[in-house]
Amino acid sequence: MVMNSEEGRSRPAWGYQALVSLPARTSTPTRELGRRALFALGLLVITVGLVYFDRGAYQDNNADHVVSLVDAIYYATVTITTTGYGDITPVATHARIINAILITPMRILFLVLLVGTTLEVLANEGRRVFRDARWRKRMRNHIVVVGYGTKGRAAVKTLEKNNCNPAQVVIIDGRPSAISDANIGGYAAIEGDATRRDILRRAEISKAREVIITLDRDDSAILVTLTVRQLNPSAHVVVAVREQDNATLIRQSGADAVVTSSDAVGRLLGLSAVSPNLGTVIEDLLSSGDGLEVSERQVTADEVGKSPGEVMGERVVAVVRNKTLRRFYDPTVARLETGDQLVVVRRSDQAAAPLPSGGERREFGGRRGR
Repeated sequence: MVMNSEEGRSRPAWGYQALVSLPARTSTPTRELGRRALFALGLLVITVGLVYFDRGAYQDNNADHVVSLVDAIYYATVTITTTGYGDITPVATHARIINAILITPMRILFLVLLVGTTLEVLANEGRRVFRDARWRKRMRNHIVVVGYGTKGRAAVKTLEKNNCNPAQVVIIDGRPSAISDANIGGYAAIEGDATRRDILRRAEISKAREVIITLDRDDSAILVTLTVRQLNPSAHVVVAVREQDNATLIRQSGADAVVTSSDAVGRLLGLSAVSPNLGTVIEDLLSSGDGLEVSERQVTADEVGKSPGEVMGERVVAVVRNKTLRRFYDPTVARLETGDQLVVVRRSDQAAAPLPSGGERREFGGRRGR
């Protein structure tokens, strides 16, 4: 409603053979029932034709013993629905063979079609509605990711790396392939245009804690931000924009944080041109895996009273005190206090190591091994 570790999750348990995944056919219950009714009517017409054109081989026991078109329709109806009153019967040998070989299988197919598949369509739709309603009821303080492209996938992987519960992440994207990929990754996904209010409401946007918007067009990002902020004034909204000139508009639209993708890529390219080492370090901090990473954690009891430079094993680059970010050189954070949050640069493999006093860590980056 749906990893190297990644590879393990996506690889079938029964082997390495990859099967093609075909798109599911979508149809409304009314249209599906109508299609089946037409098919059932076709079976009835075929039965009427067989009986009428071979009417000389049938006998009407209640009238003049002549089978008319009306009698053929009556016989086909009561026969194909397995009612059968016996007033019209095949008397010729070949007519009885036709009934056994052709009409009896059509009778079975008719019942399977109208009873079995109709119930299946209604049961599946009912189950889907029930699951959707139950999912909506459970959604509280969740994260909505609008756009599941390269940026959206990277954001979701970072959330997963920070122990975010996949059941609390909802993806919105207009591409069926992206929705399928999100479901394979274990995430609920909604296909549609996020600029539409009804799509955002289906994702329970009014109850969301975080909203991440990673669209390819800045104008769409602005519209989605405005709509999200109107539907949920308290959510923390993070938006990716392509052009720096649009960052101000995004902030005015209600975004709490704006990331300029093209500007960030340009800076990385410029640093790499000035010095390959600078580019390597920045890429190291932004990507995930081995190497360096940026993380945020609670100050431990042993570190209270120390300066940021005295913290062992990590490099403190900023301190969050009273919800205000202060650089490590700010004199107001010359001594760490209880309740401070530390933004640190450290080795990525330290993520698995316990903190001295059980402090909480939040990871923001790292580098893949090379």
